[in-house]
Amino acid sequence: MPLAFHLTGGEASDSRNFEILLDLGPDIAPRAAITDKGYDAKANRDSARRRGICPVIPYKSNAIDRPVYFPKALYKARARIEQAVGKLKRFKRIALRCEKTAKNFGSFVALALAFILITVHTAEC
Repeated sequence: MPLAFHLTGGEASDSRNFEILLDLGPDIAPRAAITDKGYDAKANRDSARRRGICPVIPYKSNAIDRPVYFPKALYKARARIEQAVGKLKRFKRIALRCEKTAKNFGSFVALALAFILITVHTAEC
């Protein structure tokens, strides 16, 4: 489950907010930042490495000087992220983006994540 989230505009690129996403959440030191190809940029990889975080970012197919090695075993953990987003989009107000203000939309996202967290913990007991 997400520890924190950051809202951006629908037309905004997520890649530009990579450093903000690394700084979100409680005071923990993540060991890896697992993202999709949209975050493929040298600046993103460098900012993660400066913080002591291993960037697990796949290279785009047209990237020049792609390294041979890619940590596929770590990248499989990305499925958990996609599953969490899928659970979040089961809430109609979030999937359809019915709220007009970022404050209201963020509140509904937080409420939906709380419902998901309660459901997960009660189902395991």
